[in-house]
Amino acid sequence: MAKRPSEVPRDTVRALNRGDRQTANLAECLAVDFAALMRAALPDAGEPAFERMADAASLGVTRRFALAGRITLEHLGPDRAAELAGHPSDTVRGWACYAIGAAPDRTTARRLKAIKPFAADHHFGVREWAWLALRPAIAADLDDAIDRLARWSNSRDQNIRRFASEATRPRGVWCAHLRELRADPARGLPILTPLRADPSKYVQDSVANWINDASKDAPAWARSLASEWLDAEPNAATERICRRALRSLPA
Repeated sequence: MAKRPSEVPRDTVRALNRGDRQTANLAECLAVDFAALMRAALPDAGEPAFERMADAASLGVTRRFALAGRITLEHLGPDRAAELAGHPSDTVRGWACYAIGAAPDRTTARRLKAIKPFAADHHFGVREWAWLALRPAIAADLDDAIDRLARWSNSRDQNIRRFASEATRPRGVWCAHLRELRADPARGLPILTPLRADPSKYVQDSVANWINDASKDAPAWARSLASEWLDAEPNAATERICRRALRSLPA
């Protein structure tokens, strides 16, 4: 499997650019020509849109996704963009995530309802674009977002549970920090507590990373929480979460 975009076979790149197949890893994601894919997936968007996308080819991948999301929003509007949840290209589904995130005058409730199919997507990449795309909206309405995402922590779908945790990590990856949660990580407990013994390692890793983020600003809080959880839930899942959560702190 290719480790760099330059190593992705040409036939694979052509299929990705036609929207005929999904990416298998980050190297394939980075190999996609967004302008070519937009011509195939959104042919009515128009030449100026394709040129905007081509001009952005040198930007980082998250900035290109954000731009593609804005173009998708301009062309389709937020409701039709959400319908792209069934598109065969994971990259196009990622654009839809950013269109949902960029839609103006939307409540947190409406954004979360629209993003939920993407948060549950079978493709690992789409699930990442889903929370990254909504991160600014979550930051702007943190209390309401936490209240609503706490309900997602009880979902039967591990991908939905993981979204609730990953989308609210205090430091996160490839995104701006949530300074309010860095200052007071206890505000995230309505999301974290239901996940303290989650059976899914996918979710466990996210919860551990959430607390590890918090441990860099509030080490005493992280240690206290781990101790509390281990006393309340002495099982393998909780032990794994707590061990990984405290990995950055001195023994």
